[in-house]
Amino acid sequence: MRDQEKQSLKEAKRVEKRVAEEARRLAKEQARKKAYLAREQAIEEAHKEKEGRRSERRAAEETEQLARDQTRREADLAREKAIAKAQEAKKLKAKKQPPE
Repeated sequence: MRDQEKQSLKEAKRVEKRVAEEARRLAKEQARKKAYLAREQAIEEAHKEKEGRRSERRAAEETEQLARDQTRREADLAREKAIAKAQEAKKLKAKKQPPE
């Protein structure tokens, strides 16, 4: 009878040890998953932040480009007007001078 009790006690300890080990393994796995998800979330947030800054920079650059284009168009128009005015002045001068 004693051997059977010892055997049962050993078996109970073995089962208890296996249950404790399984609980530790599950806790470790949960911690690993939690850390992985936290890392992934941090990466995603950093990506969103970077994309936001990129969009802001792109919008600012587009605004600057539009302003440069507008300035260039205005300068071109002023230059064309000056050329037309100069040509008109030459024509008037040519008309005022008698032919020789």
